[in-house]
Amino acid sequence: MNAPFTNPPRPADEDALDPDAMRQPLGNAWYCVGQSRSLGKAGSKTGLRAVELNGEQIVLGRAPDGTPFALRDRCPHRGMALSKGRFDGDTLMCPFHGWRFGTDGRCRDVPTLSEHDAADFSRIQVQRFPIRENAGFLWVNPHLGPAGGEVAALPELDFTPAGSLVVELVVEASFDLTTLSLVDPGHVAFVHDSWWFRPSKQLREKVKTFQPVPHGFVMTSHATTTSSPVYRLLGGVPEVEIEFRLPGVRLERIHAGEKRVANYTFATPLTPDRTLLTNALYWSMPALNLLKPVARPLMRQFLTQDQQVLQHAQDGLDRKPTMVLFGQGDLPSQWYFRLKREALEAARDGRPFTNPLERRELRWRS
Repeated sequence: MNAPFTNPPRPADEDALDPDAMRQPLGNAWYCVGQSRSLGKAGSKTGLRAVELNGEQIVLGRAPDGTPFALRDRCPHRGMALSKGRFDGDTLMCPFHGWRFGTDGRCRDVPTLSEHDAADFSRIQVQRFPIRENAGFLWVNPHLGPAGGEVAALPELDFTPAGSLVVELVVEASFDLTTLSLVDPGHVAFVHDSWWFRPSKQLREKVKTFQPVPHGFVMTSHATTTSSPVYRLLGGVPEVEIEFRLPGVRLERIHAGEKRVANYTFATPLTPDRTLLTNALYWSMPALNLLKPVARPLMRQFLTQDQQVLQHAQDGLDRKPTMVLFGQGDLPSQWYFRLKREALEAARDGRPFTNPLERRELRWRS
């Protein structure tokens, strides 16, 4: 029999954990802030993008060597948004007083200074944020504390896609509530009850095995139903594996023989009550590119169903901020909070992250 998940031992100084930390998105983590192609080519003069990440205003662009950069979208002089200024492919110019900053954030020029002015602007610098590119997306870590600390790895693709589709939606709900929808199997039968996704209207007993992976857990590979039109496109009996990892990443990998499909979903905190949901669908079969005009509105419909129900649920939580997590179908939601707590405690204690979860078989109806 699989052992149940057990609570990890609590350090003696548990009270030292900031009580507000569990109510906030993880500060030291990678968050999806848009598609790589949104920045254009290296040094593109029109490639600046302003984004919001957990309340921080950030400007993105590409340096002359093609690497992306992420800077605080605020000129240190008078607070003007640098994204409103001009970018010549090498420096950003503030539109207020013409101060120029390199893509490394360092001030390059203050044109209003007299040649007789002894003021030294070489130490003026705009805050830089770590940024990476993976799976066709840009990822920013907004952490401003000391360098170091173990964070979850970025998503990868294990095949070369023949095509892809990306849909983005802003949800007027907290990051935690939105992220819980990524690990909640019980809502599917009621929120996503569509002819093209779930033609069967009967609730059925589900038995799945879960096991820990770095910074998360995975529903191990299993044969799935072929009743859905989506799965019929692959032929045979598709095998499905679904992984969740911190801070809010869901990775669904589907294969049938040599055919591959990946359905990735990322949650990104914009503000305390607004979250970006990004859904990326990749496939290895070129013939499926013909279905993109049909697939895009269906993907948007799917995300909109989540958007609407989460916004209504957030209204209820705003009135009374408590949830009753009940039964085995809600255990993945509890695991999310345990993983988050472990990440916070490990960072506080200066130790490696230790996944507190164990292999477990879950049963629910959906």
